[in-house]
Amino acid sequence: MVEVILRAVRVDVGSSTPLLLLEEVGGDRVLPIFIGAPEAASIAYALNRVETPRPMSHDLLANVISALDGRIFSVEITELVGNTFFATLRILKGAEEITISARPSDAVALALRSGAPILVSDELIEEQGKIIDLSESYEDVEEDDEVDEAELVAELREFLDSVNPEDFEL
Repeated sequence: MVEVILRAVRVDVGSSTPLLLLEEVGGDRVLPIFIGAPEAASIAYALNRVETPRPMSHDLLANVISALDGRIFSVEITELVGNTFFATLRILKGAEEITISARPSDAVALALRSGAPILVSDELIEEQGKIIDLSESYEDVEEDDEVDEAELVAELREFLDSVNPEDFEL
C-alpha cells in the first residue's frame, strides 16, 4: 500500500464533476477520482472545519464509530472495477480489526475527520496514477491556507448552484 494525501478537490471543467486528487507521499504520482457533489461538499466542510448545528452524515458516522469505542486505523482505496473505485475502512475496536467496504469519497471524508492515513493499493497507483504537475494546475490543500480553502468552497458552491438532476442521468 502507498500512502497518499488529499492534494486538491476541484471541479473538472469538461464534466462539471468534482474530482479528488490524491498525491503519493514521497512520490510524484497522483490518483484522480471523480466523486459526487455531496461528498465533495462534505470533504470541503472537513477541510474548513465547518461546524454545523447538527452532525452531517460523515460526522455522524465518525461519532458512531467513536461512541462504539472504535477508531479508524486507515482507509484504503483498493481497486478499480469498470469505472468504479472501491475502498475499505479499517477500524480498530480494542484488539479486533473490522473492515468495511466504502466508496473512496466517503472513506476520504472520514479519514479527514479522524486523522487516519489514506492508502492506495500498489497495483492501483501503478495502473491509474498520473504524473501531474500540481504546482501549476492546482493549489495545495493545506489546513492553514485560508485562500485555497475559500476558493475550494466557492467552486463547490458554484457547482452545486448550477447542477440539475438531469445532469446525472445516464
